[in-house]
Amino acid sequence: MTIKLDEQQFLGEAACTLSEIVTKSYRSLTLDLLQKDESTGSNCPGNFGVLTVHAEEFVSSKTASELILRCSDLESRDLFSRSDPFLVISKTVESGIHIPICKTEVLKNDLNPSWKPVFLNAQQAGSKDIPLLIECFNFNNNGKHDLIGKVQKSLADLEKLYSLGQGEYLFLPAAVGHNHQEKILKSQLFVDKFCESVQRTFLDYLSSGCQLNFMVAIDFTASNGNPRLPDSLHYIDPSGRPNAYQRAILDVGEILQFYDSDKRFPAWGFGARPIDGPVEGIQGIMTAYASALFNVSLAGPTLFGPVITTASQIASQSLSNNQQKYFVLLIITDGVITDLQETKDALVTALDLPLSILIVGVGGADFKEMEILDADKFEKLQSSTGRVASRDIVQFVPFRDVQSGEISVVQSLLAELPSQFLTYMRTREIHSNS
Repeated sequence: MTIKLDEQQFLGEAACTLSEIVTKSYRSLTLDLLQKDESTGSNCPGNFGVLTVHAEEFVSSKTASELILRCSDLESRDLFSRSDPFLVISKTVESGIHIPICKTEVLKNDLNPSWKPVFLNAQQAGSKDIPLLIECFNFNNNGKHDLIGKVQKSLADLEKLYSLGQGEYLFLPAAVGHNHQEKILKSQLFVDKFCESVQRTFLDYLSSGCQLNFMVAIDFTASNGNPRLPDSLHYIDPSGRPNAYQRAILDVGEILQFYDSDKRFPAWGFGARPIDGPVEGIQGIMTAYASALFNVSLAGPTLFGPVITTASQIASQSLSNNQQKYFVLLIITDGVITDLQETKDALVTALDLPLSILIVGVGGADFKEMEILDADKFEKLQSSTGRVASRDIVQFVPFRDVQSGEISVVQSLLAELPSQFLTYMRTREIHSNS
């Protein structure tokens, strides 16, 4: 039976954000119902009852699959040595774009590689019947990795391969302009382990009191241009249209602020000393940013190391005080950094801390070094002392991709945050109270 709303008695309305519900200890929120005076737009006086909203995660969304993947008879793509293979697992979104959700380590000189276990949860992969794209690449230092072969299989298909002890032949797509089908290779993908378990989720930690603390660092180097001129990346349009820096702060901050109880955000500028945080709320960051533009001389160089070290000190202090906090540092920059190795050292040191780093690149510069820090396309970071990164804490997005409509800055920046958060919690055996 279809209910016609215009025939029903209106009792009242209430509004809230999803974060207000999921951060409550029992994921329940009670709101007062309100009625508005249509002539004035203000709330009518009176008691119109209450509305209780409860959020619940499906058990299936807490199910994680552990897989050990292996390939056999890979083709060598290096001239003087064997291939250095790694796997990238992606899911296809509605727009048809493949979004990477998992990547294995690189194995040197190995044509029959067996990688360390990978973990995929339902939030990453979707249902067990949704096809996943599994691509095997040969690693190259320039970031332009050679595709060795690929398969498309759902988690259910991979589980079947495991139970039957069978492999799946890799294939290469047909060349552009050719009508023949893809090339089937002699190389095969095997699943040596497939098991499922129910694990604590990102929401479990948030509802048990763990907070996300937001920090922001803004590039005030001279390469941004004179902020008083329209061609500057820092130019503030009198019409109110936000520039790329302002958009990045708003898009990311307006989501993360709801998971931070005091909403006091440390904010810094590098290339000058314009902002002395913390400031109150996202609007406080926006006000301090606009004020700083007309009170400093943009200079240089572009140094990430000190910013990351300062953020790490805040996270370390929280950890020593046994606080349930996880920190998210947003860095917005326009160009090439001048302290790449120092930044790598700072990032590798930060691996032991409750910290993730989001980097937005604005303007048309070459952001190859940012992609190196992200490590999605390159080898894992290594410090000057030889320590190799044990987890990925960096996510980089060039803003020009967002402006072209290819991706959402929030979706791209925050896509890896839950998995980075959970990796930290699980490796340190920190359990939620829910």
